[in-house]
Amino acid sequence: MTHPFRDPTLPLHDRARDLLGRLDPGERVAMLHQVSPGVERLGLAPFRTGTEGLHGVAWLGTATVFPQPVGLAATWDTELLRRVGDAVATEVRAKHAADPTISLNVWAPVVNPLRHPRWGRTEEGWSEDAHLTAHLGGAFAAGLRGDHPAVWKTVPTLKHFLAYGHETDRAVTSSNLTLRTLHEHELAAYRGPVEAGAVGAVMPAYNLVDGRPCHVSGELFDELRRWADASLDGSLAVVSDAAAPTNLVTGERYFDDHVTSHAAALRAGVDSFTDNDADAGPTVARITAALDRGLLTAEDVDRAVLRLLELRLRTGELDGDADPYARIGPDALDLPAHRTLAQEASSRAVVLLRNEGVLPLGRPAAPTRVAVVGPLADRVLTDWYSGTPPYAVDVAAALRERWPGAEVTVATGADVVALRSTTAHAYLTVSEDGDAGPVLAASSPDAAPATHLEVTDWGDGLLTLRAVARDRLLTGAGWIVRATATRVGGWVAQESFRRHHHTDGTWSLQHVGSGRWLRVQHGSGLVVAEAHSPAEAERFTARTVRSGHADVATAAAGADAVVVVVGNDPHLAGRETEDRPHLRLPDAAVEVWRTAREAHPDAVLALVSSYPYVLGAETADARAVLWSCHGGQELGHGIGDVLAGDVEPAGRLAQTWPAAGADPGDLLDHDLADQHATYRFADAEPAFAFGHGLTYTTVEYTDLVLERSDVDAPAPTHAHPAYGDVPAAPARSVRARVSLRNTGARPAHELVQLYVLAGELPVPGPRRLLVAHERVVLEPGEAREVTLAFDVARLAVWDVAELLPGAPADWVHAGALRVQPGSYTVAAGTSAAELPVRAALRVTGSAPRVRRIVDEPLQAHAFHAGTGVVVGDLSREAGACVEVPAGGSPGVVRYDGVDLDGCSTARLRLAATRTAASPVRLDWRPAGERHAPWLPLATAVVPRPVGVDSRYRWQEAAAALHEAPVGPVDVRVTLPPGARLAAISA
Repeated sequence: MTHPFRDPTLPLHDRARDLLGRLDPGERVAMLHQVSPGVERLGLAPFRTGTEGLHGVAWLGTATVFPQPVGLAATWDTELLRRVGDAVATEVRAKHAADPTISLNVWAPVVNPLRHPRWGRTEEGWSEDAHLTAHLGGAFAAGLRGDHPAVWKTVPTLKHFLAYGHETDRAVTSSNLTLRTLHEHELAAYRGPVEAGAVGAVMPAYNLVDGRPCHVSGELFDELRRWADASLDGSLAVVSDAAAPTNLVTGERYFDDHVTSHAAALRAGVDSFTDNDADAGPTVARITAALDRGLLTAEDVDRAVLRLLELRLRTGELDGDADPYARIGPDALDLPAHRTLAQEASSRAVVLLRNEGVLPLGRPAAPTRVAVVGPLADRVLTDWYSGTPPYAVDVAAALRERWPGAEVTVATGADVVALRSTTAHAYLTVSEDGDAGPVLAASSPDAAPATHLEVTDWGDGLLTLRAVARDRLLTGAGWIVRATATRVGGWVAQESFRRHHHTDGTWSLQHVGSGRWLRVQHGSGLVVAEAHSPAEAERFTARTVRSGHADVATAAAGADAVVVVVGNDPHLAGRETEDRPHLRLPDAAVEVWRTAREAHPDAVLALVSSYPYVLGAETADARAVLWSCHGGQELGHGIGDVLAGDVEPAGRLAQTWPAAGADPGDLLDHDLADQHATYRFADAEPAFAFGHGLTYTTVEYTDLVLERSDVDAPAPTHAHPAYGDVPAAPARSVRARVSLRNTGARPAHELVQLYVLAGELPVPGPRRLLVAHERVVLEPGEAREVTLAFDVARLAVWDVAELLPGAPADWVHAGALRVQPGSYTVAAGTSAAELPVRAALRVTGSAPRVRRIVDEPLQAHAFHAGTGVVVGDLSREAGACVEVPAGGSPGVVRYDGVDLDGCSTARLRLAATRTAASPVRLDWRPAGERHAPWLPLATAVVPRPVGVDSRYRWQEAAAALHEAPVGPVDVRVTLPPGARLAAISA
């Protein structure tokens, strides 16, 4: 007899419900951990959530390595990204076929919008525009999911929900969001992939949002699952980030004990606990104790287990031959098609930032002498979430292949030194030492080749040291310094050092991973990382054996073409756990560039990096600049194809490159409008704008015509349309015909971009908003008219005054998305900063809603503007409020368009984290008259703190109004430090 759960023709939910009913209570609890045991009698194998697949299968040996997502995004090509996702899914299936314990639940893509370029994990994201992030990341996720209607190739997981955009104290800081930032920027990045049914799971972020840890933000999880109703029947698994459940107590200190915290996370909607590595014991014990204490019910456990079973059934785990992907075998790795795709993606991701007639190289005649200089000239680097590439093509190798008759010279720009121990009176050399392998010891009487160390400066004092004779990096892993590393790597990088210059000119070296300083052991001469300070460290006399700058100058001076390849090592100075210290190109890289440029005025600056740079005056004379992310195994071919002109430049920035380090705003402040952050709100002129990227020809935009210049605003809603969607109803569709012409001699791979610029509106809209794009290829001299369309609902802003009937009664839904009537400009061009053709658009609709306080309390966090305040948590499990941090200045919040008719007393729901030094003050002015003076309205006394948990002890304070203004007014509330405000009612 076949059990219903084994019948692939039955609805997924029915199969999972049948399977759940056959599990005993202990088996159900055991499934809540990331690593769950099998249930042999039901044919369920042991299971774990999570295989990393950010841009290829990671951490599982050889796999195709594609460009980083920030580079894949530069293609702006959803069809290409879907193919890349599909290839990654094939290789996950291949790994699973070889080892069934490898999960088909893939932890990718990362859809956190790239709000700030200093974020250490910029390489993992797609774009600073949330809707474009959803559009591109969703395409990659669709490839991971596969095309079969019932069985998924893999089950993608969106990371990291929500408002995660910095590494500094990431597990304990709160990302405080206004409702506008929440809905217009953060949630928008997730909605598209979820509603499209492209993902089956979501991972919460480490941080808090508005004072509450993401892992217990039940109202946000509920919102996610509302989106999933249509495509997934509401079944969306939530898998915790690693060690985040324990962090609720140990780091965030949000709960007093682990039983309470685990119960809160499960009630909020977390289904799988990634905690204590593979040891499920603590999780099972805590959930069991929570059941015993009445903090959880059996229904809470069943709800989570049911979603996990649905996730597993989606992969065809119990379908046998009915699984269409079961035929993928262990040999489906490094397929020829995957190599071809990796090269296509790498070349399509290259962005030509500047070109003053230097590129392409080899026109009209091929070069005979080429210099490729810089630390990345002959290296391909991988990041934390990379797999092991089956091969790697660097830039120098690609150019040798492209011009086989040319002499291609490499000069890294790194000095080669010999270090002499001042205590052992011998030079450091690498030698074999039995089982210890190639170790570093002070043993050579002279500076022979075996002593030569290449010193690469990655900026801000971070160095790597490569033993030249062995072509291996020095590593301090395991106390004794060895020359065994092929690259910098690991959760804590073990291959980086810092140099301390003593007053006598000698060096001491610190091993960064351990924080210990190098010393030379007496007797053995071994170099070990064990000293606690520079005073205890060995001092080395450094002899420069070969000057890196001299090598660069020599190579560049005699070359027909010079390519300077500089950038970052993805494991250093900006990565997971580490934000970038600044946005500047490292000084050492600048000096390599200056040396090459002085020797060859037409040198090309090729930047290979995980993120944008601020390029200062030192590189302003670069006549040709291009950028690639770390492009995976085909990096060299990708860059070489564009340099040589074999592939037309097609990449476009999906993230602004600022002109100054201060332009992106405060790394820890998530209020985009207040920080003038991203292209949407920025008022500073960028170095290279969002959408920027040149071709090898010139394209002229000649006209933009709207098919109609008047459109009605749609009704308020809680649902943004997905980027690129055009409604079937013509009343909501806006179509623009853009005329352009290729005026050059080469084909143009042009990305036509359409933006809307908002006029002066009651709720200020973005300065510019991308609403559509279209890629076209124009032959030399060809003119074309391109039609782009968008849904006028894309112009909506979150209006806190709106009230939708039937909306959930939670803090997330205070307000609605509303398209404001008024004047807009539709503009098209090559980037957010270059929009040469424009047309006027008028939107008609109703006036903003007025909130009548006698009928509807003002929710404090639903403010129009605030200064010196943050949005905080109303309770540990639900709701939001406004909080003024203790120890600072008073905070101010403003509520526009409030009707006080019939209100004689304002009742404020308040709490205090300390005794307030001043009362709460309310003022008013006529609605919308922003230059009118504020007039006194009322004052209230902040109640004294109650108990040790005073932040959640809400009390009411009454304030009699001095007068009753007639008609809608704006209300301003001034709160003292330490005060928390939940609501104002009549």
